Amino acid sequence: MTDVASAGGASAASGVPSLWTVAAGAGDTLQAPSIEFGKLSPVLIVLGAAALGVLIDAFAPRRARYSAQLFVALAGLAAAFAAVIGLAASGAATTKAQIAGMGALAVDGPALFLQGTLLLVGIVGVFTFAERKLEPAAHGSRVDSFAAQPASVPGGEGEQQAVKAGWTTTEVFPLLMFAVAGMLLFPAANDLLTLFIALEVFSLPLYLLCALARRRRLLSQEAAVKYFLLGAFSSAFLLFGIALLYGYAGTVNYSSIARVVAGTDAVSDPVLADTTGNDALLLIGSALVVMGLLFKVGAVPFHMWTPDVYQGAPTPVTGFMAAATKVAAFGALLRLLYVVLPGLRWDWRPVMWGVAILTMLGGAVVAITQTDIKRLLAYSSIAHAGFLLAGVIATSEDGISSVLFYLAAYSFVTLGAFAVVTLVRDAGGEATHLSKWAGLGRRSPLLAAVFAVFLLAFAGIPLTSGFAGKFAVFKAAAEGGAGALVVVGVIASAIAAFFYLRVIVLMFFSEPRADGPSVAVPSVMTTSAIALGVVVTVVLGVAPQYFLDLAGQAGVFVR
Repeated sequence: MTDVASAGGASAASGVPSLWTVAAGAGDTLQAPSIEFGKLSPVLIVLGAAALGVLIDAFAPRRARYSAQLFVALAGLAAAFAAVIGLAASGAATTKAQIAGMGALAVDGPALFLQGTLLLVGIVGVFTFAERKLEPAAHGSRVDSFAAQPASVPGGEGEQQAVKAGWTTTEVFPLLMFAVAGMLLFPAANDLLTLFIALEVFSLPLYLLCALARRRRLLSQEAAVKYFLLGAFSSAFLLFGIALLYGYAGTVNYSSIARVVAGTDAVSDPVLADTTGNDALLLIGSALVVMGLLFKVGAVPFHMWTPDVYQGAPTPVTGFMAAATKVAAFGALLRLLYVVLPGLRWDWRPVMWGVAILTMLGGAVVAITQTDIKRLLAYSSIAHAGFLLAGVIATSEDGISSVLFYLAAYSFVTLGAFAVVTLVRDAGGEATHLSKWAGLGRRSPLLAAVFAVFLLAFAGIPLTSGFAGKFAVFKAAAEGGAGALVVVGVIASAIAAFFYLRVIVLMFFSEPRADGPSVAVPSVMTTSAIALGVVVTVVLGVAPQYFLDLAGQAGVFVR
């Protein structure tokens, strides 16, 4: 103690504060963080279930892992959805909306609406991940769509031994849960660092899941590498944009940046006063952050990863990723543009006009040339990103609510469509080439009719959820002064209807090939996923008003 005191005295005598005195001074003002655990309960429940899933895979016997992981994943997602409903019922979506978690997260209408949608998408995703009746039994054991031992060399001795032993990759369930947890954080993030952390939390599990296909392992691993490399570039753009915005505003908090942009915050720091006068930092930083989000949305020209990744990834992963990633990314994009950058509306609106037009027309036109059903659905998702951007550009409460409704409707149509794709199979696995789907309506009329419903919803035919969603976003865009964009959207929808109807004609009005594929009989898991997709598609198309009103009530951001 004497030595420490003498060292501290010597340091003080020399005019340099010691670690001892610095720590003591900090201790006088240190306050424990105030965390609203109840408000953050949906995210915490999903993270807890994901951590429990990791422990199950580490310590549970292999034969017990599948059922335990399935139970924990479904229970965690259901409990989190119940927590979202409880928060919404308590007024957290409207009158009691607030900023929680030391200013890091927003608990408001858009966040809760999107979190509820993501949790339902996660439950349906678990159903498709857990399907074990589609692949032929391996040495007497039921197997799923995922590689028996992903760490082994494709076709190598390790993989052969794992297949012979009938192993299944149960770690896909905690990976899915971590991805869902990150997606729940993403649209609720209220500062730029939380936004970046949430992006990485849900992106890294998706990179891994894309590489785990049981069949076509090399194509699957190629898709994962492409997604990882391009995703790393987009994350770098996003992070550099965050750095520039912090340099401009001196804060990463959304509302604080918005006040600096609007000029309502008096800047006392002379250094910060110089940076706030430099619009280059603001414009370039905002552009880079928006660019990172447009990559996740799959908008042109940041879409090049989409068709390759959708084609190569295991189809259950493709369906989950196509539905959930768009919901999370559009939620984050809406909050950034409407909460952080409303003062730059005249700067970002023309750019988003161009992106939306390119995305709608690019996705619709290139989809016509596709011969693989998964690539066709990938370009379809790109076109739908353009339609959603029309609602974003509306810059009104109707624009927000229309995008929320469209995301909810689109996600279930997408999940159902990819679940159908998993059932059409030949000797090599899933028969994704369009020529194999010829005459499917005669081989399996019910499955072809269900897929036709999903395709008609994608095309925006009346009495489907796709029509209600497109009508809502186009109406909001037209009222927001983007009438020309609506005209382009209608033209793109007409182009897109051609390739959707082409698939329907191929299924019902073509002769089935002698070597055509068979239709696998799924378990109750995939059947439930497809049935839920059909029900949501029809209900939101026939009676959408209640859900439009719900999205309207949830369409106000807390600031």
